[in-house]
Amino acid sequence: MSGAPAIGGIGLIVIILMVVFFGVDVSPFLGGGTMNQSGGGEVTQADEQAAEFVSVTLADTEEIWAQIFREQVGTEYQPPVLVLFKGATQSACGGAGAAMGPFYCPLDKKIYLDTDFFTTLSRKMGAGGDFAAAYVVAHEVAHNVQDELGILSQATAIRQQVGNADSNAISVRIELQADCYSGIWARHAQARFGTLEPGDVEEAMNAAKQIGDDTLQRSAGQRPMPHTFTHGTSEQRQRWFAIGYQNDSIAACDTFGTDQL
Repeated sequence: MSGAPAIGGIGLIVIILMVVFFGVDVSPFLGGGTMNQSGGGEVTQADEQAAEFVSVTLADTEEIWAQIFREQVGTEYQPPVLVLFKGATQSACGGAGAAMGPFYCPLDKKIYLDTDFFTTLSRKMGAGGDFAAAYVVAHEVAHNVQDELGILSQATAIRQQVGNADSNAISVRIELQADCYSGIWARHAQARFGTLEPGDVEEAMNAAKQIGDDTLQRSAGQRPMPHTFTHGTSEQRQRWFAIGYQNDSIAACDTFGTDQL
């Protein structure tokens, strides 16, 4: 097939930083995609550290999920593209900005992450530490895993046919499964790279706690309203991460086949 070559991994991160920080138009290298900056700014040391950290984490996820797919699925894993930006940019799913937090867009199979997010995660949400940040990256990669397995498209199709409450309930199952897959990744990261240090799993569990729907609503001064939850409670997010970490199996993460979330 003719056209621009796909770019992934560390190379993509460097190119996106060129776009965001230096205003270089590299859309021909991105398969026809466009990159825009709004309210960006000067490159900081924190931005550079975030780029380096995310590149290493992303490379780890690619190796690990490639192995898992070969062993448990019997197919080749196609990793996502990571768009690391500052301020705002555009995705096939719409505008991307710091206020949205990291997200995976299935329409272009890219993960979008603002460089300031890790600072927000640590200082404003009380989830500091390298492994807490790695968990967030791994969670978004897990949505790509769901996409590769066909789970995401099936769940999305059902969500489009039901009311808001049922759609939210399906979203919770999607997100909890991604947490479970993140746990699988963490287990393999320890076994394959020996990268986990004492307290790392606790950092991930704390991050899962801080971004639970009930915790976020309480932090915003609201009473938790389960029918509006889209990601799961803090307890659920921690528990499903632990299930993935303890069981090391894609099959163990079937959040759609259980009544016990």
